[in-house]
Amino acid sequence: MRRRALLGLAAAAGLAPLPAGWAAQRRLPGPRAGLNVPPPLRPGSRIVAVAPGTWWENPADELQLLQQRCQAEGWLLEVPRATTGRWRWFSGTDAGRRRELDRAWADPTVGAIFCVAGGWGSARILEMGWRPPARPLWLVGFSDTSALLLAQLAAGTGGAVHASTGGDPLQWQRLVRLLRREPLDPLQGQGWVGGAASGPLVVTNLTVATALIGTPWFPSLAGCVLVLEDVGEAPYRVDRMLTQWRTAGVLRGVAAVGVGRFSWQQDDILPGDFSLEEVLRERLGSLGVPLVGRLPVGHGRPNLALPLGVPARLDGDSGVLTLL
Repeated sequence: MRRRALLGLAAAAGLAPLPAGWAAQRRLPGPRAGLNVPPPLRPGSRIVAVAPGTWWENPADELQLLQQRCQAEGWLLEVPRATTGRWRWFSGTDAGRRRELDRAWADPTVGAIFCVAGGWGSARILEMGWRPPARPLWLVGFSDTSALLLAQLAAGTGGAVHASTGGDPLQWQRLVRLLRREPLDPLQGQGWVGGAASGPLVVTNLTVATALIGTPWFPSLAGCVLVLEDVGEAPYRVDRMLTQWRTAGVLRGVAAVGVGRFSWQQDDILPGDFSLEEVLRERLGSLGVPLVGRLPVGHGRPNLALPLGVPARLDGDSGVLTLL
């Protein structure tokens, strides 16, 4: 996958100083403390589309569908010129992409930010010193945008949503219900390790989150229900990343783990190798917490919307993930 290959490329860049007060990781609020949740979107709500990473390769068709869907809800979708721009493999310079994100978040009349295009680059905005403002705001995206979602969560700001703005109508309607703050149906997976646990929900792309370990933007996972997904990563690379998570101690105290969709090329596995499911079960199944696989979350379809930081319950016997 061409965009995925960009994750392996590194462009030399000067390091921007971190904002004051961000020298240490921050612990997530507990399920009872919660996060300040943004107000629900209503007819007339303004949404701004930004491209925090790679340039948007095919905006016309995707944008037309997104505009039609927003219009049907009475939402006003705005697409700044910079969102469809290009600078090398990004939609704009690091400073330019940060400026677009800051501009949208600072506007009190904006009710949500939709992150489009994906690819790679959100972490470079964090490197530029971007810090999620205190105002709760719906920030919708996944894949590369996971870096921004985790940073928003680590900052204690509510509104991070792991979701795609595309997909079929059922997938879209779940996102609509979430942004309206309406109840969401539980997600059905497959129980791998029994038991049940509750805690703040953290949903992320494995590769993107791995790159944030050791930074101020990686939230504490103690007491949390963690859901992981990824795409285009061979089983041995997933093994390597999960081993890093284990040895770095970031899984210490996690309440439960869910596994979304992981996809790879069949020729990544040779006869006698571990399958990807075997890697996931072996690396995560020995943590002594409930484990659920095959949740409908991540690259591919369906990629069902989940909010970060809200209380959730994962049942390793029934394989069900429920928002509380």
